[in-house]
Amino acid sequence: MSKEKVKASSKNSKIVEKPKDLKGTLRRLAGYLKPERKTLFLVFIFSVISTIFTVYSPKVLGDATTSIFDSVTRKIPIDFGFLGKLVSLLIFLYVLSSLFSFLQMYLMAGVSQRAVATLRKEVTEKFTRLPIKYFDKHSYGDLLSRAVNDIDNINNSFQQALTQIITSLITVVGIIVMMLVISPTLTVIIAITVPLSFLVIRIVFSKSQRFFKQQQDSLGDVNGHVEEMYSGHQVVKAFGYEGKSIERFDEMNNRLSKVSQKAQFISGIMNPMMNFIGNLGFVLVSIVGGIFVLNGNLLIGNVQAFLQYSKQITQPMMQVAGIATMIQNALASAERVFYILDEEEQSKEEDAEVEFEKLKAQVSFDHVSFGYDENSLLMKDINLDIKEGQTVAIVGPTGAGKTTLINLLMRFYGLNSGRILIDGVDLQEMSREQARSLFAMVLQDTWLFSGTIAENIAYGKKGATEEEIKAAAYAAYADDFIRKLPEGYDTALKQDATNISHGQKQLLTIARAIISNPKILILDEATSSVDTRTELNIQKAMNRLMKDRTSFIIAHRLSTIKDADLILVMNNGDIIEHGNHQELLMQGGFYADLYNSQFETVSQPG
Repeated sequence: MSKEKVKASSKNSKIVEKPKDLKGTLRRLAGYLKPERKTLFLVFIFSVISTIFTVYSPKVLGDATTSIFDSVTRKIPIDFGFLGKLVSLLIFLYVLSSLFSFLQMYLMAGVSQRAVATLRKEVTEKFTRLPIKYFDKHSYGDLLSRAVNDIDNINNSFQQALTQIITSLITVVGIIVMMLVISPTLTVIIAITVPLSFLVIRIVFSKSQRFFKQQQDSLGDVNGHVEEMYSGHQVVKAFGYEGKSIERFDEMNNRLSKVSQKAQFISGIMNPMMNFIGNLGFVLVSIVGGIFVLNGNLLIGNVQAFLQYSKQITQPMMQVAGIATMIQNALASAERVFYILDEEEQSKEEDAEVEFEKLKAQVSFDHVSFGYDENSLLMKDINLDIKEGQTVAIVGPTGAGKTTLINLLMRFYGLNSGRILIDGVDLQEMSREQARSLFAMVLQDTWLFSGTIAENIAYGKKGATEEEIKAAAYAAYADDFIRKLPEGYDTALKQDATNISHGQKQLLTIARAIISNPKILILDEATSSVDTRTELNIQKAMNRLMKDRTSFIIAHRLSTIKDADLILVMNNGDIIEHGNHQELLMQGGFYADLYNSQFETVSQPG
């Protein structure tokens, strides 16, 4: 992954965004929970039961305190039997509360994972249906962030925030009910401190959220810089960039340190202020409750239980406030994911009734025009007829339209006008899958996935046998180096296949093309990353592979395509010259200048 992609991924995953359509996104996100309605109902019931047991426990403790207090004041023996029953009841309540809390979390974990699995599947399937032009306009880092980090944010919100909201609301309601049962007067006193708590939460979060956003931005910059320096450490050392690298890191690190200090300081005020407000209520309840006890209007155990409730009621409010940012972030992430799901897809196509076995791979371009931007055409009225079995080389300067021509053949992009015909059959009449099954590509950028060498070669043909895999490797001159590896064909390739050379990776991609046995072969700078000896071996393999097979070769090194049946010279999207090597040299035009510029020698005095 490139540095730019990593930066984009890191930043997108860290920034806390505000959702634009809060209600619409929330409603759509809730739709993924609809299939889990029965399970969610059980989660709610278990949460209610667990909370009831938790909330009732202080009342039981209060009864124990009242019993001891009565025994002391009346100078009678302590009723240990009664206390034993209360202790047993408390243990029973705590065990049941923990059990139902566990069941609640267990069920909620399943709900969130299934819902997010559905969403992740939809996104992955959506990627396969999006046109190539969509990926041209969006960075891979951003798409990776949406498919991984944003969905993780949603998962965390489902699993943690939803459970905490349910538990916190039920806890608050349960505590208020118990307070009213014990003393409505003391409940009014506590009610005075609740709005004050909410006011503090709102002020602190509004102030700290800005600094947390800056903190995550700065953290993304630091992560991106560190990744760049570590992944490119050889270049850093080769050009003596260490000092400048450290200087940039120190600058980013200091910025991160300062903004983090502000964010942590402001958010850290929360607990002291909430404790201060809670203590105010605690003091008021203690004083008024003490007076009620002395007057005989309230039992001392009930005062003790009420004091516990006054401490507990602030915790759910802080939890709800704490997950508010998580929910906001999850909704913003959901919007980003839904943005992908709402993108226009490639139109669905029916398979054409074509006998592919009888196709002879004659390719024709009939008045083809194309432009990545509809208002600016790159190719205008391209006409071309290629016979079966011909080797066609496409040359020209960078940006001439060589790769674009191949992209049109593969139906990666639609034509603005004209037709591309295979044996007289319009490619547009075939489904994309049918059209692409005619081709095999070997690109200048090798792509291998994590797996064994044998699996990577077999990727070109479904159900390939071991003999076919080895034959393809032998034809691509890859068999020799594969057998020298410790595990041979069972050698596992690491991420990005870093345990083999770039030239060896190119040989494997060529073997993968060979095993697919295509009707039309496309080589895009296929020998650009190999040494001269390997290039000669590949040329021999390619000559064998291209025999009686229509082939397109894109090459900058003109020495590799001298034997091509037809050479197309492109510039600015047009085919300006065509013919074989000798014919083009005799014309003395663009191709001759291009060829001679690669082989001219400059005499130097001895």
